[in-house]
Amino acid sequence: MLSALAFSALIQSAPVSEDIFILAEPAPLHGTLLMPAETRAAAVLIPGSGPTDRDGNQMPAIQAATLRLMAEALAEHGVATVRIDKRGIGASAAAALSEDALRFDHMAEDARAWAADLAQRTGRDCVWLLGHSEGGLVAQVAAADNPQVCGVVLLASAGRPAADVVREQLAVLPQPLNDHAMHALAELEAGRTVETAPGLEALFRPSVQPYLISWFRHDPGALAAAYDRPIMVVHATHDIQISEADADALSTAQPNAERLDLEGINHVMKAAPEDRAGNIAVYADPDAPLAEGLADAVAAFIVEN
Repeated sequence: MLSALAFSALIQSAPVSEDIFILAEPAPLHGTLLMPAETRAAAVLIPGSGPTDRDGNQMPAIQAATLRLMAEALAEHGVATVRIDKRGIGASAAAALSEDALRFDHMAEDARAWAADLAQRTGRDCVWLLGHSEGGLVAQVAAADNPQVCGVVLLASAGRPAADVVREQLAVLPQPLNDHAMHALAELEAGRTVETAPGLEALFRPSVQPYLISWFRHDPGALAAAYDRPIMVVHATHDIQISEADADALSTAQPNAERLDLEGINHVMKAAPEDRAGNIAVYADPDAPLAEGLADAVAAFIVEN
């Protein structure tokens, strides 16, 4: 049994978790601040695509809690974090914008606001942005020409423009759907909306096209090449969503980037088999630990830079 003195010391050294918010339109954005007893650095953790919450979950299919586990592990190294609910998600649901009003840059602007808030709360000149999956591109856009961002950590993030990734995914469509899809993508890449995409109305509905145009214009490789602050690229060898080619594209574009390859790890940063069914099963396992050495490597990169 711990003595009263030892228990007091343990409590004082434990990181403190606090739900916080920042002002935004049309409603505040919410997140969780995790502060270690002694702060050596600070980072904003940015979720991936879709209705992903601050912990990195999309219930019920994704319960890996990747970002919560990362925040807790980084706190052990003295890195304060804020992990965020994107607008429209979780406690930030009231901040949702209509589909025809939403743009990719709204997410980057929100990330910039969170970085400014975290810098103020921790008294630091700059903080880090750690983005998982699509959150990596959000981090890159938010970090560009932003002195309040020390650098970026890209976990399982695309290295190619989103249109290229979508084009690859839709390449399996039969004709004439394939031609319709490729035409729509080419027009949206050029910044032009399309009146119709026969058979693909749900994917290319008019209300979502402005968002797709805003998303497609960002090139992760070009952003990496132009970025003059530290970048860490983390690739998982059993990732069935982001390929090694994406990590290679980022590393090639920015030769000064630090590269970390995780053997036998999947998209949610956990050990997983190569077979698709077994790999996806890990997405729903909150008890599976993060990849061994991942948090240590990320913390060292952040603290030492």
